[in-house]
Amino acid sequence: MALPPEWFPTNPTLDNWVKLFKNPAGSWFLNSVYLSFFTMILVCVTSTLAGYVLGKKNFYGSKLMFAIFIGAMALPKQVILIPLVRIVSAWGFGDTLSAVILPAVGWPFGIFLMKQFSQTVPNELLESAKIDGCSEWGIFTKIVLPLVKPGVAALAIFTFISSWNDYFLQLIFLNSRSNLSLPLGVATMQQEFSSNYGVIMAGAALASLPMVIIFVFFQKYFTQGITMGAVKG
Repeated sequence: MALPPEWFPTNPTLDNWVKLFKNPAGSWFLNSVYLSFFTMILVCVTSTLAGYVLGKKNFYGSKLMFAIFIGAMALPKQVILIPLVRIVSAWGFGDTLSAVILPAVGWPFGIFLMKQFSQTVPNELLESAKIDGCSEWGIFTKIVLPLVKPGVAALAIFTFISSWNDYFLQLIFLNSRSNLSLPLGVATMQQEFSSNYGVIMAGAALASLPMVIIFVFFQKYFTQGITMGAVKG
């Protein structure tokens, strides 16, 4: 390496990218996409349903249940790590991608966010739909869901980014080299006495690429979801 280092390479090559994909970086990338995509889908479905129920339905214990979800947001992952590992092992999901996906399904922040959005839906619309004979599922899918779509989009962005960057749970549950995610796989390239920083930086660039794409193409939904969720109508 030339000293002092330069801001831009004088003879750019793709050697580091070739060396990166000689490692199982392709499978690591697909693992990360699989983890983030299915976590995003499951969190959006469960949080939207739970947020609608807590935001628009009055039943015994609803306030206590919501308070429990809010309290769960204050708990760091390290506090629940030991029981979580024991539960995942008892279910037989050790060293699998499902071990990372399933604990994230009941994300308290997602339920909180979608409850706030559901409360902005006018009650008059729901009462009119009931009078017209619409079923509860029809009210949710045809009236509530289109109105809270910006919130779902914002939650999808939050969930995908959080799952992609969730290094801690991936480090705990994933052991096999073929099951590693891309951030975890790139971290394993760092050796104690010598490291190929060119390959590591290529892996870091590949890991950041989906984040850049999401913010570029979904920035409108992200901004709209934040601004609408901040105001209770």
